[in-house]
Amino acid sequence: MEITLIGMNHKTAPVAVRERLAQVCRLDESPLEKVRQCPAVDELFYLSTCNRVEFLFTTANGPQALEQVKELMFGHLGLPGLQLESHLYVHHDLEAVRHLFRVASSLDSMVVGEPQILGQIKAAYREATQRKTVGVVLNRLLHKTFSVAKRVRTETNIGCHAVSISYAAVELARKIFGRLHDKRIMLVGAGEMAELGAQHLLAQRVRDMVVVNRTLERALELAARFGASTAPFENLLEALVDADIVISSTGSIDPIVTYRDLKPRMRRRKNRPLFFIDIAVPRDIDPEVNRLDNVYLYDIDDLQGIVDLNLTERRQEAQRAEHIIESETLRFQQWLQTLDVVPTIIALRRKAEAIRQAELKRTLSQLPDLGEREREAIAVLTDSILKKMLHDPIVFLKHKSGRESKRLFVDFTQQLFNLNEDRSSSASSLDSHER
Repeated sequence: MEITLIGMNHKTAPVAVRERLAQVCRLDESPLEKVRQCPAVDELFYLSTCNRVEFLFTTANGPQALEQVKELMFGHLGLPGLQLESHLYVHHDLEAVRHLFRVASSLDSMVVGEPQILGQIKAAYREATQRKTVGVVLNRLLHKTFSVAKRVRTETNIGCHAVSISYAAVELARKIFGRLHDKRIMLVGAGEMAELGAQHLLAQRVRDMVVVNRTLERALELAARFGASTAPFENLLEALVDADIVISSTGSIDPIVTYRDLKPRMRRRKNRPLFFIDIAVPRDIDPEVNRLDNVYLYDIDDLQGIVDLNLTERRQEAQRAEHIIESETLRFQQWLQTLDVVPTIIALRRKAEAIRQAELKRTLSQLPDLGEREREAIAVLTDSILKKMLHDPIVFLKHKSGRESKRLFVDFTQQLFNLNEDRSSSASSLDSHER
C-alpha cells in the first residue's frame, strides 16, 4: 500500500493558473463524484482553495493510480495536462504525510501562521467521509493531521499576532506611503479579507475609509463596525476619483476595473498617484492598468516579499513547528508499519476468542445450577486470561513490524498458532486434543 499526494499551489503555479483553481473551487461539483474513474485508487481525499489544489490517495498500484488521478485533476480543472504538468508536485508515503502536516499547520501557506487552512482541510475531510472515499489509512492520517496542527498552535507562537493576506496588503500600503492616517482607503468587497483589512487599517489609525460592496447591507454592517462610509457598487468607478489606495477582494470572476474604465478617470484625478492592491483570485483589477501613468498595481503574488519578512520573523517558531511535524511523521510511520502485522494479530485474537467461547459454552452447559452472577464472573475470568496470554505475542509482533524481517516473524506466528487453518476446524481440533 502506498500513500501519494499530487497537487499545485502558490509556490508552483502562477496567478494566471490559480485563477482557474479559484473558479473551480467555487463550483458545486466535486471530483470525488468521479472516483470510479480511478479503479487503481483505494482511498481518495481532495483539497481545493484559492491557492491550492491537492489529491491525496492510497493505492496498491502507484504508477497507474497516479496517472488516473492526474487525468481526474486535469478534467476537473478543465485545463490540458501539458499546461499543468510543469506546475505539479508529487509526494510519496512519508513525504506525503509530512507535506499534509505542514499544510495543516500553515507552514506551507503564503502567509505562515494563517488559521484558515485547517478549517478548509476539515471541510474537505467531511465531504470525503460523506462520499465514503476515505478508509482506514486516510481516516487515521487526517485525524492525526488535525491533532498535529493543534499541537503546533498550542506549543509554538506560530499563530501569535495572526497575519493574513489582508495584513500583508496593509503592510504594503504602509511601506508605500509611510503613514496612512491621512489617506483615503477604499475597500472593495466586504468579505473576510476586507474585514481583516479594515482591522489592520484601524491599527494604522486610518480615518478615511470607504466600503464598496455588491450587497449594500453587508457594506453598511462592515462600515458601522469600523467607522467607515459606504458607496454603491454601481458608483465604484466614480469613487476611484477620490481614492488614494484601493484594496480589492471580491469574488468576481471578471475584472471589475479595466484599463478603459480607469484611463478617463485618471485625467480627472489630475494624475494623482493611485495604488491598487488586488488580493482577489481571480484578479479584480485588469493588469493592463499598469500601463497608465501614476497607476501602481500589486497583485497577490507581489505580497510574497512581505510574506518573506514574516517568515524571517517567525523562523524560530517555524523550526519548533517543523520538529513537532517530524516527530509526528515518524509516529505515523510506526503506525503504518504495524498494518502489515495487523491481519495476523486479528486472526490470532479471533481464533483465541473462538476457542474461549466454545470452551465457555461447553463448561457452562455442564453447570446448570450456576447463577447469572457466577456465569458472568467465569466469562470475565476467561477473557482476562486470554488477553494476558495474547499480550506478549502481540507486543512481539508489533515491535517486529518496523524491521525488514517482519515477514519472517509473521510467518512463524501463523505457523505456530496454525492461523491459516479454518477457524472452526482449528477450535474443534484443539478441543478434541485437550479432552
